[in-house]
Amino acid sequence: MTDRTPAVAAAVEAELALLDGAVRGSPQRVDALLHPDFHEFGASGRVWDRAAIIAMLADTAGSDAPPITASRIRGVQLAADLVHLTYDTDAGGRRAHRSSLWRRTRQGWQLYFHQATPFSGPEECPSGPEECPSGPEE
Repeated sequence: MTDRTPAVAAAVEAELALLDGAVRGSPQRVDALLHPDFHEFGASGRVWDRAAIIAMLADTAGSDAPPITASRIRGVQLAADLVHLTYDTDAGGRRAHRSSLWRRTRQGWQLYFHQATPFSGPEECPSGPEECPSGPEE
């Protein structure tokens, strides 16, 4: 289920920004989108903290990096200041299920937690294709 609230829309917009190569390559822009207590369980299995992810993105977000496409974006507002997003990504054939928690702060919506789980092959939807739309949903 997707809530169609301003909070969910803001979190989706910020999440998609973090997938943009121009944003990923700018430590200042990534810094503004990450909560001070940010942490991530990456698709590689590595645990990332805020400083490490900012440095890694700055190092790898060059023009030779494949674009990242997102699909099946779903959002739920869990509280006035908390949004949970789930979606899938594809980056040059590397696919992952993703889950993010966004918190509203004085600075705006910031990513607090992120997890990626790699997958391959056709993805089946547990409740049928109507529950797993093929494109982004906002």
